[in-house]
Amino acid sequence: MPDPSLRYRGRFAPSPTGPLHFGSLVAALGSWLMARRANGEWLLRVEDLDPPREVPGAAQRQLRTLAAFGLHGDGPVLYQGARGALYQAALDRLLASGDAFACHCSRAVLAESGGIHRRCLPGARRDDPAIRLRVPDGSVIVFDDAIHGPIRQDVAAEVGDFVLRRADGPWAYQLAVVVDDAAQGITDVVRGADLLDSTPRQILLQQRLHLPTPRYAHLPLVLDGEGHKLSKSTAALPVDDDAPLPALRHAWQVLGQAGGAVAAAADVAAFLSSAVAAFDPSRIPRAPVPARAAMHNASVANGD
Repeated sequence: MPDPSLRYRGRFAPSPTGPLHFGSLVAALGSWLMARRANGEWLLRVEDLDPPREVPGAAQRQLRTLAAFGLHGDGPVLYQGARGALYQAALDRLLASGDAFACHCSRAVLAESGGIHRRCLPGARRDDPAIRLRVPDGSVIVFDDAIHGPIRQDVAAEVGDFVLRRADGPWAYQLAVVVDDAAQGITDVVRGADLLDSTPRQILLQQRLHLPTPRYAHLPLVLDGEGHKLSKSTAALPVDDDAPLPALRHAWQVLGQAGGAVAAAADVAAFLSSAVAAFDPSRIPRAPVPARAAMHNASVANGD
């Protein structure tokens, strides 16, 4: 866990695969509020790790949207696509210690074992092996999430040896996020609950690299009408830079906060000022929130 004497430092790290949608706004606002409530810092990081999935200009558009919503980072924006040398140095340490290994198994072989890698197929060779973290049997990670409470995962049994660098070249999210959270001095990771399941892998990797483990809080996901995560839905329309206040009110409701606390806010600055003063993390729900329900609740004037 972070040194209690360290100043709170959080971050928001969108992937540049399209415009900022409402689900990402909830994560951005939630992480910003947690940082501001603690009188801490809030950093912005662009997770441009997967070039084939990136949309040209998406990162700049996302940053402009955040600015239109009054969500400004404290310091320069960090682009992960430019940090390959740091990831390579971490990977070299893991390879040298025997904690990482080259994996020549194909996707077909992994599918036969349910997608969980426990050992390589003898004699398998390929020109472009993936690099995986070696996860011994009994690798159980337990941590306390600020919203979901105690979390326990047997990483060996439930995940297996996981990828650090993909066979086609790109760095895996798990390695990059661990290296950059440590490099930026992140004390608190506040993000969507879709990443709750991957947190034990990151903690295990932090332990192997002798890096500090931040505190974690995973915010409720926003779902479309069919129960899909909004980012993977056709309903994930971009939020409107020209009319930020309605979307901010919607996001405030998804975070379980009292609608009356921000009812009088006439502009973004007033909303954010009122939101920081009234924000209560204990009200954040664990369960996913349907997008339509969030918008309906936000449109109802009440003092809850």
